Amino acid sequence: MKELGIYVHIPFCKRKCHYCDFLSFSGQTGLIEKYIESLKQEINKTIISKDEYIIKTIYFGGGTPSFIESKYIVDIMQLLKENFNIAKNAEITIEVNPGTVDEQKLKDYFNVGINRISFGVQTTNSDLLKVVGRIHSYSSFVNGYNLARDIGFKNINVDLMIGLPVQNLLYIKKDIERVLSLNPEHISVYSLIVEEGTKIEEKINAGELYLPTEEEERKMYWKVKEELEKHGYVHYEISNFAKPGYESKHNVACWEQEEYIGFGLGAHSYFENKRYSNTIDFEEYFDWPENSKILHEKQSKQDKMQEYMLLALRKIDGVKISKFKNKFACNPIYLFREQLNKLVKKELIEIDNDDIKLTSKGIDLANIVWQEFI
Repeated sequence: MKELGIYVHIPFCKRKCHYCDFLSFSGQTGLIEKYIESLKQEINKTIISKDEYIIKTIYFGGGTPSFIESKYIVDIMQLLKENFNIAKNAEITIEVNPGTVDEQKLKDYFNVGINRISFGVQTTNSDLLKVVGRIHSYSSFVNGYNLARDIGFKNINVDLMIGLPVQNLLYIKKDIERVLSLNPEHISVYSLIVEEGTKIEEKINAGELYLPTEEEERKMYWKVKEELEKHGYVHYEISNFAKPGYESKHNVACWEQEEYIGFGLGAHSYFENKRYSNTIDFEEYFDWPENSKILHEKQSKQDKMQEYMLLALRKIDGVKISKFKNKFACNPIYLFREQLNKLVKKELIEIDNDDIKLTSKGIDLANIVWQEFI
């Protein structure tokens, strides 16, 4: 039986963060009920054989899934259970913003089978949270985290960010100290990317905010890595750390080029060697949610092999040569000899026995590595 993942996009939020360029909308609460009905229609019209596919992961992302009433999440989960063959040990994640979640929502998530919570904290400094436009405080995060534990969640992720305006190494040390005191199973650490058209870009260009230097940001990253590994977290992907056995199954499946189906506005899918997404226009989605898909790529074998290298080199373990051979009946050392030789000379990757993986320098300059396989 083939394994498949499911992604569900909830594009609503209470307020758009200053750095956010994701497909999300604030001030659109009047569209929520209609959106959920269209989402249900799309799910009902998607026929996946229960005998051929088993669902190993489900991921509710956004936007802010915890912003909408939990009854909608419950309805979607129940519909997914009716329509698909969901594994008993499936990892089912929902992203939550500490400023929009409460005890009843968490209970509803837990009772319907969601077993992994991802808290979008970003920083534990309440003043800095205001600077970047977050709606929660550090104390509201701690309250939400403790509620989730009390209700029974045994798999919790915490998202942090580095390279934020006015942030420095002392901020990061405090963030790590506070998060480690809560003992989550998983911690993601992302660098700020200043996207065009965001509020944070406007403020930086106007001289109202400044960013840490690249060197300062690198020091933050390596301090995070040092502290988390010291406390037993495995650094398994560029931006992700987990206690052994708690790696994000949804993300790992994506990095290992496994198939998934996306539901909702703008949701992406990878299925039967095709990458496609839904429309980003509400009205188009409302009219024909099951037919609003845009094909981006139909992959050839060469396309798949290049993408596999790019995705696998996000992981700290890198590419397993034997696994690549089994999947594609080709040797990546020969197939990509020019790219690999160039990267080895630059000391960005190392090749050892069955592994092709990033060096420490390669982790710092990962974008250069990935560019070779685009």
